[in-house]
Amino acid sequence: MRKPDGVVEIFLQPGEIYFGDRYTRLRTVLGSCVSLVFWHPQDLVGGMCHFMLPSRGCRSSNGPDGRYADEAMQMMLGEIKASGLSPGAFRLRIFGGGNMFPELTRRNACHIGQKNVEAALALLESHCLTCIASHVEGYGHRHLLFDVWSGHVHLRHARIVTEQP
Repeated sequence: MRKPDGVVEIFLQPGEIYFGDRYTRLRTVLGSCVSLVFWHPQDLVGGMCHFMLPSRGCRSSNGPDGRYADEAMQMMLGEIKASGLSPGAFRLRIFGGGNMFPELTRRNACHIGQKNVEAALALLESHCLTCIASHVEGYGHRHLLFDVWSGHVHLRHARIVTEQP
């Protein structure tokens, strides 16, 4: 599908979410952070969140914070419900969760990227949502671009070369 005229390009920083229409392109860069990408193929709307940690461990009186997986999901589901659509009608993908410092991670130890991926998968299960594609964990960072008008996700993975014992 051809890029429509008047597309707005949004770059998501860690902790941000965005939900937009067919005139939206979303970008982000992920290391150990994780992005959930939601796309509705009939209405050509979608969104992305970029979270840093599985949860904050305690509730805040200041409202949800997109830096945490559980709260980013709450915020995204709020946007979807405000649009009048069902979360189950969206195609969902997961990206990120890379190990950015493999030399500092003990063998068989769980790094923060892996914990973020586990949190994302647990959230999907708890909300009865299905992931149709993912590119998670491994070493290095990812450049992610999501065209809401087509649902296409473009991914570039910049791997870290590591010495494995």
